Amino acid sequence: MSATEFAAAQWTRATGAGVDPHEYRRVTDGLTSVADWGPSFLRTGFAHLQRAEKAGSSVSAGEQLLMAARWFHLATLAPYAEAGRAAAEADHALSRALMVLEPGARRVSGEGFTGWLRGPSDAPGTVVVLPGLDSAKEEFLDLVSALLARGLAVFAMDGPGQGVLAATTTLRPDYEQVVGRVIDALGVARIGLVGLSPGGYFAARTAALEPRVAAVGTVSGPFRLDWEDLPPPVRDIMARRTGGPDAARAFARQVDLASLAPRIAAPLLVVDGGRDVIAGVTNGKPLARLAPHGTHLSVPHGDHLLGNARSDWLPHLSDHIRNALTGAQA
Repeated sequence: MSATEFAAAQWTRATGAGVDPHEYRRVTDGLTSVADWGPSFLRTGFAHLQRAEKAGSSVSAGEQLLMAARWFHLATLAPYAEAGRAAAEADHALSRALMVLEPGARRVSGEGFTGWLRGPSDAPGTVVVLPGLDSAKEEFLDLVSALLARGLAVFAMDGPGQGVLAATTTLRPDYEQVVGRVIDALGVARIGLVGLSPGGYFAARTAALEPRVAAVGTVSGPFRLDWEDLPPPVRDIMARRTGGPDAARAFARQVDLASLAPRIAAPLLVVDGGRDVIAGVTNGKPLARLAPHGTHLSVPHGDHLLGNARSDWLPHLSDHIRNALTGAQA
């Protein structure tokens, strides 16, 4: 794949994550190969750090740090020898931003997870946001903001094989065990879950097996994976994140929600994009049909993660989680 093709494929994901589309064009127009992606995005992240140092107010500095975190994370989307460094820089930039913008935010870490708990201490509900195959807590800041705006507390996390933990751990299908430890660490009786891409599978699986889950939302989450049909780039990413081709094949075999979906007692909203068509991936429609309280929202023009259609699903999903957690009327 050429640099131009790769940049086009990542366009809505990057802009959906909140980077400036014009800056994205400027950075990617200068790429001569996919190998240039990581170094170029890393340099852009450092440029935002320099702007943060020169900012005229703490708010401006915090905003530049948040933008740096986005660029550092996006640097990891292409194969890159310094991906671990980029993920660490993203984590550090987000930490610095929250220290400036939200002094009440709290870092919470445990076995197999780390992240930031944001929002009021007396929030009527707490939501845990689960990233996917090669995403991280720095990618979904707009989703976190939407949930915070509805008065909820939000814990955006990296789990095994994700974000800052990708350098030292590998992705695992039994993610519900990690979420169980998260709930214990947060000290809450019940949570809402939002999972994105394979994070949607993790969220649905956890909701079926963890009784403290009271609300669920999935975005572009797979119902089932067929390793033989998956495109080579997806197989390669999965192999890097799980520890090798054999581990990736075993991971894909376990992604099947047919037997778990009927066990999801919590209200569930499944969001899919009509243009999100990846060979070997079954979208979430069967999940919504099999879950006792499942609803399917399909956005015809939406692509993977629906970064090109946020207004069509983000408010609806955020309201769904708030209403299910608080008992509020839609």
